[in-house]
Amino acid sequence: MSKATLVIMAAGIGSRFGGGIKQLAPVGPNGEIIMDYSIYDAIEAGFDKVVFVIRRDLEKDFKEVIGNRIEKQVETAYVYQELSDVPKAYRDKFPGRTKPWGTGQAILACKDAVDSPFLVINADDYYGKSAYREAYTYLTSLTNTGKIQACMVGFVLENTLSDNGGVTRGLCMVDGNGMLTGITETHNIEKEGELAVVTENGEKRTIEAGSQVSMNMWGLTPEFFKILETGFDAFLKATSPEDVKAEYLLPTIIGDLLEKKEICVKVLKSEDQWFGVTYKEDRESVMESVRSLIAAGLYPEKLYG
Repeated sequence: MSKATLVIMAAGIGSRFGGGIKQLAPVGPNGEIIMDYSIYDAIEAGFDKVVFVIRRDLEKDFKEVIGNRIEKQVETAYVYQELSDVPKAYRDKFPGRTKPWGTGQAILACKDAVDSPFLVINADDYYGKSAYREAYTYLTSLTNTGKIQACMVGFVLENTLSDNGGVTRGLCMVDGNGMLTGITETHNIEKEGELAVVTENGEKRTIEAGSQVSMNMWGLTPEFFKILETGFDAFLKATSPEDVKAEYLLPTIIGDLLEKKEICVKVLKSEDQWFGVTYKEDRESVMESVRSLIAAGLYPEKLYG
């Protein structure tokens, strides 16, 4: 059994990137992609297994671009997020659907590959070194409290905005003890000078630039799979066959559990600058950021040389 596992959600179709699979776009000087840096940081922090959640049709490309390289560094497993991977009763309910079911289903796909506390990340986000250290410390020092325990690494909103368009972020409510009390998935947050703004029903409103947001970096334990399984069944039952875009999303699932007081989520803070490739135009600034981190000595020129 591993001490702690890194689960990387890489099955997203990359709909906003335009042409090409955004998770596999090189950003480092030797063809490294964002995932290379995430895995490097996770291994450095102590994580000893990596599970990739991918689409089966991308497996060959994925292994060529990164998988084969990572298999030489750390224990590695692949799981597949498939549209058809739903309980039998719902297999014929959604004939018009073309995409898998979102982040909740992606994590559920890992249930036979993960037997230790695990950290979930997006494939196309760079989170910074401190996030992995904080999460590893939390996940490897859990004690049984009788309640489901989880953690979330929170980022400062202004450190997570794109210069090239709106982004979706989970705005977090955090109490005085650093525990998450609520999360609101907020779409199309844009940068306007020093401000973060969102347009709702034609009205613009400002969001505090220092707000804590979720970037889908969640620390969970294997008991969470049972909750996801039960919840996914209920979600599919309640979803109309015509709703081809409905998604079973981790922030919503955790938000519902918080409301029912069935989960405790510790918010670990990262002051690191997040970066990611939401839009094709983001790639140049990400490459620049990677060059700066190498120049500052945070990474070697060749990660696995």
